[in-house]
Amino acid sequence: MDIREVIETAVQIPIRDISPLSGGCVGQVYRVRLADGETLVAKVDEGANPVLAIEGFMLRYLTEHSDLPVPAVIHESDRLLLMSYLPGDSHFNRQAQAHAAELLAALHSITAPAYGLEQATLIGGLHQPNPWTDSWLDFFREQRLLYMANEGLRTGRLPQSILPRLEKFCRRLDEWLVEPERPSLLHGDVWTTNVLAVNGRITGFVDPAIYYGHPEIELAFTTLFGTFDRPFFDRYQELRPIPAGFFEERRDIYNLYPLLVHVRLFGGSYVRSVDRTLRHFGF
Repeated sequence: MDIREVIETAVQIPIRDISPLSGGCVGQVYRVRLADGETLVAKVDEGANPVLAIEGFMLRYLTEHSDLPVPAVIHESDRLLLMSYLPGDSHFNRQAQAHAAELLAALHSITAPAYGLEQATLIGGLHQPNPWTDSWLDFFREQRLLYMANEGLRTGRLPQSILPRLEKFCRRLDEWLVEPERPSLLHGDVWTTNVLAVNGRITGFVDPAIYYGHPEIELAFTTLFGTFDRPFFDRYQELRPIPAGFFEERRDIYNLYPLLVHVRLFGGSYVRSVDRTLRHFGF
């Protein structure tokens, strides 16, 4: 694929400069400077089963249903996604963390009649099923934990011995988790490099994995790799109080899902993290 030619055909403007960017689990990522002075981000997927149109759908959904700052979609197809370029880096001072809390609290106030979404989405380039489900615990059990564990098993990255332990744990989720008041719209993949900031203000959230779920699964993920800490949670608590027990128990349960995603992608140390969590809860 001649990337320059494909992009110029899509936008009908000559390219002045194109350079690779880091990041993105789906395809190659480029910064594109057009002859008219505009800067875009291009994702190109030359794989056997390109899926960039799903990412375009998720960004458009967030734009249409929320005020979360995300890249504007300029062009989308399975093999090419063109987006507006958002300035910033992934370093967050106290002010940026507080701003992120305000943006996510607002996102989490957007609701739907059930858990899931109108179509499947992606997380880390992996298929993420979202069948509409009335119960959050059922959705989290079947469409998140057990689905991704079976994917890890299918690809040989999750040991067979883990699955029956996880299944037993899943049968008792209601001992630690409760149904939320209502479903919340989630970005779905809030970790450090998917958030951009400039001068204490968040400029964008990228690479979403959207669905309607429990906001605590989103909050938990922000702690897994140290994306946000005290300033974020202090501000979020002011806007949407978090019931007691989240940091002590529920955070680790919800982080089983991103850990299983990483098991499916990479195996290795993430298997040990899943094992530790299951042992912690007696399984």
